[in-house]
Amino acid sequence: MSIVGIVLLVAAIVLLVAAEWPRFGRRLPGASRPKRRGHLRVVQPPESDPDEFQRAVERDLANLPTYDPRAKREKS
Repeated sequence: MSIVGIVLLVAAIVLLVAAEWPRFGRRLPGASRPKRRGHLRVVQPPESDPDEFQRAVERDLANLPTYDPRAKREKS
């Protein structure tokens, strides 16, 4: 086996261990960490006019830039 083959084999093993380290860490004795629980909460939207959302979407769509391939190009 050539030096290049050995280097590639070692690099593959290192990459495999690095990718699987979280799973290996759980199996090692004394390496367990307490589980973190997310402190997420559901945020309820404020009560509003149902048509307000539709107006906001229409306003945002009207403000989107458009592209017309038939329009003549302006020279800058």
